[in-house]
Amino acid sequence: MDIQGFTPPLNLRDFKLIAFDMDSTLINIECVDEIADAVGRKAEVSAITEAAMRGEIADYKDSLRRRVALLRGVTGADMERVYSERLRLNPGAAELVAACKAAGLKVLLVSGGFTFFSDRVCERLGIDFSRANVLEVEPGPKGDQLTGRLVDQPWGDICDGDEKRRMVLSTCADLGIAPSQCIAMGDGANDLPMMGVAGLSVAYHAKPAVRAKAMVAINEGGLDSLLSVFSG
Repeated sequence: MDIQGFTPPLNLRDFKLIAFDMDSTLINIECVDEIADAVGRKAEVSAITEAAMRGEIADYKDSLRRRVALLRGVTGADMERVYSERLRLNPGAAELVAACKAAGLKVLLVSGGFTFFSDRVCERLGIDFSRANVLEVEPGPKGDQLTGRLVDQPWGDICDGDEKRRMVLSTCADLGIAPSQCIAMGDGANDLPMMGVAGLSVAYHAKPAVRAKAMVAINEGGLDSLLSVFSG
């Protein structure tokens, strides 16, 4: 584990909120890539995802719209198979969330992915708050299917890096805490805005640009490796 920017140990109870990215952080897959596999477009979609996560595509919203457009025709059954057959919690996810909750922290999931998955992950882990994107569906010959578009929500159109940052700050405000009392964990370039306002930023098996800017970088082992930097 690489540690920079502070001298451990810290006390976990000094923090009041932990914010997680979902895809490739709390869970083992990039959901959009696996959904695309159902229509034979995984290679095309995953190439865009990789470039976006590395920060090589500046406009995350545009990159997501391009990827979602390629998902048109994916059925609800296809989505269920991705969830049941491919999606797994990353090692240490349940343990880290449980430890944080036991120490009195609230837990936030902020994802550039989709509510179809994030709602279920939140339920499995007992996560308090979440923000993610909604895939539009329409009736099809095999039941509901994706239209290739996203549904606008009251807070905006797409949860990108700026929206992740806003959600972290607004959750802190709602809880009556300072952003310095928040831990933010992610792996991709769109996580950097929220990591930049948090008191402790953690890169988990992350892209090089994210590792370079994080205070803690977990390059081996599970999410619960983070607990080793705390004294209590």
